[in-house]
Amino acid sequence: MTLIAVTRAVSPSLADCELTHLERVPLDVGVAEAQHAAYESLLHTLGATIVRAPAAPELPDAVFIEDTAVVLDEVAVITRPGALARRAESMGVEPVVQRYRPVVVIDAPGTLDGGDVMRVGRTLYVGRSSRTNDEGIDALQRLVREYGYHVVPTQFSGCLHLKSAVSAVADGVLLMNPTWVAARAFSGCEAIAIDAREPAAANALWIADSVVYSSQYPRTRDTLVRRGLHVAALDYSELAKAEGAVTCCSLVFDA
Repeated sequence: MTLIAVTRAVSPSLADCELTHLERVPLDVGVAEAQHAAYESLLHTLGATIVRAPAAPELPDAVFIEDTAVVLDEVAVITRPGALARRAESMGVEPVVQRYRPVVVIDAPGTLDGGDVMRVGRTLYVGRSSRTNDEGIDALQRLVREYGYHVVPTQFSGCLHLKSAVSAVADGVLLMNPTWVAARAFSGCEAIAIDAREPAAANALWIADSVVYSSQYPRTRDTLVRRGLHVAALDYSELAKAEGAVTCCSLVFDA
C-alpha cells in the first residue's frame, strides 16, 4: 500500500478566511505558505506521497482540505461544508479522491465538515457544530452503514470543529481538552488531557506511527512524549490564525 496525503496550496486570499471563534488578526500569507510547505515535507518524510489538489486562489480556506471529504477504507464521502462561502471547495477535491475511492456525496439540507469527523476503528464520532448539522450526520450514517461503520453524534463546545477538542494520537488513544468535550463520550478509549494552559492543543495528526503536532504547545507535547509517543513538531502558528490546525491541511489514507 502507498500512504497518500492530499493537500492544497495556501490561497493568496487566506486573510479573508471564515472565522468563528477567533478574532481576525494580521496574517502573513508568505509565512503561511512556508509553514505549509514544511508540513508537506514532514508528511513526505514520514512516508506519505503528496498529491496536490488543484489550487483555488479564489477560495480563502481552500488549504483546509480536510473539511471537504471523509476518506475511509472503502469509500470517500464528499462533504457539504457548513459555511456557504466554502461549498465550492469540494468540487476541486472530488476528482482527486475519486482516483483512489468510489465517491458518495452529502446532499442538502445536510451540512458536514470533515473536521467534525474523528475515526476510531469502525466508529465515526461526528461533532454537532455550527458547520455540521443533524441532517449531515444522518446522511453520513446512511452512506457508510453498508461498509460497517457506526456514526456517533458527539457534543462539544468552545471550538470550531470536534477535532479541535479531541483527536486520535494512537490506536484507541485520544488527546483531548476535557473542558471542551467529555471523555465519557468515547467508550473504550484512553484519554490524554492537554495542559490546561494550552486550550487549543488537542489537535494532532496521527500518521505512520508518529504524531504530527504544532510546536505552539510545548507542554502538551511533553505529555505526549512522556506517554511514549513519537512526536514530530512543526510551526503552524500562521495557519492557526485562520482557525487551522495540523489535521485540517491534508487528507491522509492508504491507496
